[in-house]
Amino acid sequence: MDLAHPQTRAPIRGVVFDKDGTLFDFNATWGAWAADVITTETKGDPENRARLAQVLGFDLKTGTFLETSIVIASPAADIARAALPLLDDTSVEAVLNRWNTLAAKAPQVEATPLKPFLEGLKRAGLKVGVATNDAEYPARAHLKEAGIEEAFEFIAGSDSGFGGKPEAGQLMAFCDATGLHPRDCVMVGDSTHDLHAGRAAGMACVAVLTGVARADELAPFADVVLPSIAELPEWLGL
Repeated sequence: MDLAHPQTRAPIRGVVFDKDGTLFDFNATWGAWAADVITTETKGDPENRARLAQVLGFDLKTGTFLETSIVIASPAADIARAALPLLDDTSVEAVLNRWNTLAAKAPQVEATPLKPFLEGLKRAGLKVGVATNDAEYPARAHLKEAGIEEAFEFIAGSDSGFGGKPEAGQLMAFCDATGLHPRDCVMVGDSTHDLHAGRAAGMACVAVLTGVARADELAPFADVVLPSIAELPEWLGL
């Protein structure tokens, strides 16, 4: 079944989703993780907690991320590298191993009930994938916990060998895995990194507001800005 993109009329046969802030509400999911990481890494020392929170772009009082937070869209290795000067470790790998273990246990708050949402897309004949700047191990753990890992034809993290967003490597790998052309696919995400990657790959781009970025930040790079992925089927004409 071919689904016409409402503006370009290109057939949509594949959808690539960002994970955090797109499939899962960003602050609701990662606020608890960030607070846990900051407290654990600094052993509760008030001065060090404030420093690490500043590096991560996390407001300790509200338990939410700042719009400029490095955590929102950067690859996991870049986040660990930025925090490394404040930690006891001497290697990014050691930090990543510890943080990925905590991340895999982070409770995920779905942006919309994901199982019926994805079942609807699959019934319409669409192939679906995930392209995240999270590491692949915690990403798969989150998808498995939500009972949706098997729904995706393709899952890539920033350490899966295709690079990270805003580069297009993950999205081109999705096309290779599914046999689809980028013009027949749409990238759905909550950050400009997602949208830049989609544009670089030659895909249509849909922005959602379940992350931290505002609509006016995302709109210049998107074909449409939606409140959440719940509105995507209607936009696709399902």
